[in-house]
Amino acid sequence: MSELQQLPARQGRAVALKAGQSIRIVNTHGHQVVDTWAFNAHDLGEFLSMEHMRAAIDRISPKPGDKLVTNKRRPILSLEADSSPGVHDTFIAACDIYRYQGLGCKEYHENCADNLRAGMAGLGLTPSEVPSPLNLWMNIPIKTDGSIGWEEPVSKPGDYVVLKAEMDCIVAMSACPQDIVKINAGAPTDAHYEVLA
Repeated sequence: MSELQQLPARQGRAVALKAGQSIRIVNTHGHQVVDTWAFNAHDLGEFLSMEHMRAAIDRISPKPGDKLVTNKRRPILSLEADSSPGVHDTFIAACDIYRYQGLGCKEYHENCADNLRAGMAGLGLTPSEVPSPLNLWMNIPIKTDGSIGWEEPVSKPGDYVVLKAEMDCIVAMSACPQDIVKINAGAPTDAHYEVLA
């Protein structure tokens, strides 16, 4: 087991996992969304895909025991454990400069798309695109009329998920910097992670 590593507020990190290894991602303060991606370590064009995953698990959000699949419909991760209430989002794209421009930002705002690129660059890698992430702890309720809400996470400090690599992969994470809508309770914070043997 490795030491707990910081995922700094508003930043991104990436780690390489061998098949069979797991990563534990911790919502340290309880109200931080962590955008999460996984790429085939040998082919970055194959990646964890939310639209393919929903079809594979027949749900809009994964539960422990589910295998999470790629755009080639192959398992890349499995959700081994989730100590939170299990409220995660699989619909919303990673925030980017255009999202913040639409929210009225006139200057650069940290964003999850750039955090993915920075995290991958830390391993000397460049993703060819920014896939839709698994937004851990992001609370986007789908209402009966088909509209959605932008709510604070229902997780508590120390909640975690454990994701097991089903193939050699790169897992990238962004401590979402969103501070305009309330998905991080208006106050982005750090999170933590550790690779489990």
